[in-house]
Amino acid sequence: MKNVEISNLPLLFVFVQTCLAQADFAPYFYDNGPSSNNGNLALFSLSEDTPVGTQIYQLNGTDPEGQEVRYGLSFDPGSKEYFRVDPKSGNITLVETMDREQQDSVDVNISITDGRSKVVERVTIFVTDANDEKPEFQNMPAIIDVLETTESGRSIYKVEAVDRDTGSGGSVTYHLQSPHSSLFAIDINSGVLRIKSGQMLDYEKTKTHFVTVIAKDGGGNLNGKEQFMSSSATLTVNMIDAQDTPPFFIGTPYFGYVYEISVPGSEIFTVSAKDGDVGNPNPVSYSFEEGDDGVFGINKTSGCISLLVAPIYLKREIFNIKVRATEISPEAKDLDYGVTTVVIRVVDLNNNPPTFYGENGPQNMFELTMYEHPPEGEILRGLKITVNDSDKGANAKFNLRLIGPGRMLRAVPQTVLNEAQVTILVEDSAAMDYEKHHFLTYKLLAVEIDTPERFSATAHIIIHLLDTNDNAPKFSSDYYIARIPENSPGGSNVVSVTALDPDSGPWGEVKYSIYGSGADVFLIQPTSGIIYTQPWASLDAEVRSKYNFYVKAEDAEGKYSLAEVFVTVLDLNDHPPAFNNNFLEKTMVIGAPVKIEAMDDDAEVPNNVIEYAIMKAEPDNNIFDINADTGEIKLKSYIKSMAIIQNITKKRDCSWSLVVQARDRGQPSFSTTAVVKIDITEAIKSRFVSYFVGLRKRPGAVFGICLTLVTCAVSLTIVISTAMYWKSVKKTRVQPQGKIRKIARRPVS
Repeated sequence: MKNVEISNLPLLFVFVQTCLAQADFAPYFYDNGPSSNNGNLALFSLSEDTPVGTQIYQLNGTDPEGQEVRYGLSFDPGSKEYFRVDPKSGNITLVETMDREQQDSVDVNISITDGRSKVVERVTIFVTDANDEKPEFQNMPAIIDVLETTESGRSIYKVEAVDRDTGSGGSVTYHLQSPHSSLFAIDINSGVLRIKSGQMLDYEKTKTHFVTVIAKDGGGNLNGKEQFMSSSATLTVNMIDAQDTPPFFIGTPYFGYVYEISVPGSEIFTVSAKDGDVGNPNPVSYSFEEGDDGVFGINKTSGCISLLVAPIYLKREIFNIKVRATEISPEAKDLDYGVTTVVIRVVDLNNNPPTFYGENGPQNMFELTMYEHPPEGEILRGLKITVNDSDKGANAKFNLRLIGPGRMLRAVPQTVLNEAQVTILVEDSAAMDYEKHHFLTYKLLAVEIDTPERFSATAHIIIHLLDTNDNAPKFSSDYYIARIPENSPGGSNVVSVTALDPDSGPWGEVKYSIYGSGADVFLIQPTSGIIYTQPWASLDAEVRSKYNFYVKAEDAEGKYSLAEVFVTVLDLNDHPPAFNNNFLEKTMVIGAPVKIEAMDDDAEVPNNVIEYAIMKAEPDNNIFDINADTGEIKLKSYIKSMAIIQNITKKRDCSWSLVVQARDRGQPSFSTTAVVKIDITEAIKSRFVSYFVGLRKRPGAVFGICLTLVTCAVSLTIVISTAMYWKSVKKTRVQPQGKIRKIARRPVS
C-alpha cells in the first residue's frame, strides 16, 4: 500500500523524502555557560574540600533525531579518575578526594551518543582552593648564638614560613608564645625577631632561651566554615658570655680561728672567688684591703690566709679582714673586683675541764642534814659549792644540771662562764618527805656547751632528812561495817579498826576513841582499836537494829582522823507467830474468802515471814483451801451452793471449826495455832437477813432488838385504841334521836 501511495506523489517530493530518510545527525551537548551545573562542564570549577560522593554536575545534551542519548566520561591514561557519570541521567559524582596543592585542574573527556553517532569533548575542571594547609616553617627549628651585650631592639633572626593555600588562607603572620613576650618581640608580617625595647640579655641569669614562634594564616573557608590554621616551632637562643660581671666569693660568710698553740706560718683560712663571667672566665688575684693589722698574709693565687706572728702577740680576740678578689685580663691588667669579709677569732685551746671546789679546795662530795619539808625557794645554806673552768672564752662556758629523785631541788645558775658560786634551792617541799626518803642523793653535773671535747665534772650531794610530825593517823578505810547477833553477851567483840601514822617515835603512836549517838553501847580498846559491847549491853534487833558512830585516831600532838562505824544487830528467830485471839469467828459468803492474820515480832526476814496452813477441819477436811502467804481461806472451787455443802455433811447446820497453823520461816522455825469458827451463808441473802444471822453471836444486841419490838407493838396498840375511842364518841354525839326512834319502832315480840 505504501508503494501505491508513493507512486501517487510527485516525483520531487519522493526524492527529498528518500534523502532525509538516509541522513543521521550527531547528538550534541547544551552549552549553558560557566555558572551552570547543567551542560558540558565548560569552564566548571570545584572546591578541593568537596566531600566524596557529592553530585557535582549533570551532563545535558540531545539528539536532533530525538533518539535517546547516553553519556560517558574518561580520563587520560595514568591520570587519577576523580569522577563517575551516570550514563542515563548524566549526573557526575565525585569519587576521589581532591587536593588543589597537588593538582589545581583536571582534564576530562566527556561523550554523548545516540547509539549510532558519538561526540567526545575534552574539558578542563579547575580545582579551587580551601583553607586546608597550615603554614610551614622554612628555617625552624633553629639554634642561634647571641652575645649577651646585644643592644636592646636589635634584630637577631628572621623567621620564614609558607602557606600553600591561596588568598587570605595563604597569608602568614608571626607571633610569640606568651612566656617569651617579655624579653623578645617579633614583627607580625616580616617575622623579624628582636630583643624587646628596654630589655637586656644576661648570661649569668639565663644561658639559653627557648623561643616558641607561632605562624598563623589569614583564615579561609573549609567545609563551609571559617577556618584559621597555625603552626609553631622553637628557636633556641644561646647566650654568649661577655666580660661584664665582677668576681664573686664562694661559700661566704668566712670564719677562721687562731688557737693558742698555732705557730707563725700556720694556715688559718682559704677564700675562693670566681669570675662572674662564667662563660669565659678570667683568673682572679687575692689581696687584703684592711683589717689584717700586719699579722696575717694571703696567697695571691690560692687565697690562703696564714698567720705571720705568734698568737701571744695578737692584741685582739676578733679580726675582721676585708679580702679583695680582682679579675686579671689576658694582658695581665686589673679589671673588675669583688670584696668580702673574713672573721678570724683568736680562741683558747680547750685543755681544762670544769672543777668543783669546797671550802678547802677541790671537792666532789657534799653532805647536809636538814628537817623534812623545808619552805619552797629556801637556799640550802649548809652547801658551799664553787665551780670553775680555767679556759677562756667559749671553752670556759658550761651548763650546770642537778640529777636526782624528782624535781625537789634546783641548781642555779644553769649556765656558767669561767666561775660561779653554786646555789641549791628547794623546788618541791612536799616531795622532801622523811617517810619516803630518809636521805636524798643527787649528782651535780658541769658539762661544757660549745666545745668538741665536751669536758665535764661531777659532784655528789647527799642530804640527810630529819623527821617532823607532819602526818595525821590515817584509817585503813573511811568507814567500817560490823554485824553482831542480838543474843551476843556483853563484852563481845564487834570490829577492829586500824589507823597508821607514818611519823617516827611518839608521833607515830596512835590512840583510839569513839563518840556519837550510838557509841554509848560500845567501848574501844585505846591501843589496839578493838571495838566491843559494854558489859551490861543487851542487844535486841526488835528494839534497835542499827547503830552508827565515829572512831577517832589521834597521835601524841593531837593530829587525828575520823572513820565512821556502822553496826547492824542481826535478828534471831526468838518470837513465834501470834494470832490476836486463839478462837476466831468468821462468817463466809459462798464465793468470797475470809482472812485470818498472825503477827511475828522478829525484826528481819525470814524470821518474821509467816506461812499459813489448815491442820484440821470439822466436820469435813475437804471443802476449804488456805493461801499460805496471805491467810485467805476460801471454799474449794467446786462448791457453788449451800446444797452442795449440806449434801457433803448430811447436815443443815453450816458451821465449821478449823484448826489453823501460822509458822515463821526462821531457823529454827516457830509456830502457833488458832481455832477458827466459820458460818457459811448463801450469797443471795439480803443484808437484813445476814444481819440477823449475825445476831446469833451477839445476845445483848438480840435483847435490845426484842425490847424495841415489844415497845413499838404496845405503843401502836394504844394509838389504835385511842383513835377508835374518839371516833365512837364523835358518832354518838351526832345521831342520838334517830337511834331512839328506831328502837321505838321495833315491834314487841
